[in-house]
Amino acid sequence: MRQASKAASFQDASEDLRELACIAIGASHLQRLSQRIGHEWAQARDQEVQAFREKRLVCAYAAGPQAAAVMLDGGRVQTRAEKSGQGVQQPAWRESKVACCLSLSSPEHKADPQPEPPAKFLDPPRAARLAAEVKRRNRPALGRTSPPSAQKRPKRKRRRASIQRVRTVVATMADAETFGWQMAAEVQRRGLDRAARKACVCDGQKYNWSLYEMHLQPWGFIGILDVVHLLAYLHDAAHAWKKSDRRAAWQQYVQWLRWAWAGQLKPLLASLRRVAAQLGKPSAAAPEDDPRHVLADTLGYIENNRTRMDYARYRRLGLPISSAPVESTIKRINRRLKGTEKFWLKGGAEAMLQLRAAYLSQDDRARAYWSRPRPFARAVSRARLRRAA
Repeated sequence: MRQASKAASFQDASEDLRELACIAIGASHLQRLSQRIGHEWAQARDQEVQAFREKRLVCAYAAGPQAAAVMLDGGRVQTRAEKSGQGVQQPAWRESKVACCLSLSSPEHKADPQPEPPAKFLDPPRAARLAAEVKRRNRPALGRTSPPSAQKRPKRKRRRASIQRVRTVVATMADAETFGWQMAAEVQRRGLDRAARKACVCDGQKYNWSLYEMHLQPWGFIGILDVVHLLAYLHDAAHAWKKSDRRAAWQQYVQWLRWAWAGQLKPLLASLRRVAAQLGKPSAAAPEDDPRHVLADTLGYIENNRTRMDYARYRRLGLPISSAPVESTIKRINRRLKGTEKFWLKGGAEAMLQLRAAYLSQDDRARAYWSRPRPFARAVSRARLRRAA
């Protein structure tokens, strides 16, 4: 199952097993096995969620970690119509929902351990790349080509960052409400709710913060807006406003970034409001990349998330301010599930998400799942499980 959930396709997994393990099992049989095991593991997850909702879920650990973080985001899976026979009918992109639940080891600080933004945020090509990689609003970031050259900066002493101890992954094709209960059950099972310092780090999607307010805020989690998504908004806004002068655009971006990094929201918002007022409101016919649209979106994004941008305080508490772990996890999930020629039935996608999440989790849960009693049912005939010639 590990190879079936990791290889690019069931066919690749079949060939890998033939070459590496000398086992001949066809791609279609691997697919059936994966769906069956994935459904079993989804049922085990749902039983834990039900126990959590009935307040009888037992924490798996005697003590809570020093610090903890929960990070939420979504991937993309292409689906097709159910019971439509061979071929692809009604293809559509759907969102998969993913949570990374992390135990951390990190110190607290009396003063901000990193008052200056990282060098990569202040380097024009790297900042432009970061803004482009966010891929927000399904359009390229502005100002990506020919950024102004920057002088080489001296290397700064890096602060001691929080150290990730154990990562577990929750992934599903279910709706946001169901996903929220799954995430909350995992947090309690891990004992992350008992951490002395704990954070929820996400981008600005509304449903992320609805889940945070419902499940994590009552446990004392601190909501933190992912700083890289904020960088992308500020970068785009500066280059939209100063489109004809890249050097001036870069200088404006750096000023906005420094205010945001230090948690100085008053000058940041005042500057953005002043620029938005100068440009005026966008017309109904204005394209998405119109500077008025870009500034309005950036201003709205920051105003909606201003209570989650006290970055200097979060760094003093030793909490992460980037959702990079969940972004990385989604990339690894997408390698298996996402593709222009991959069309999943909903049940198949859900089963594969359970396999992928189990093998990406660092608590040995895949082995624990296999150790549970299982109903016997042969998925393939004995002839199929023969040694490869």
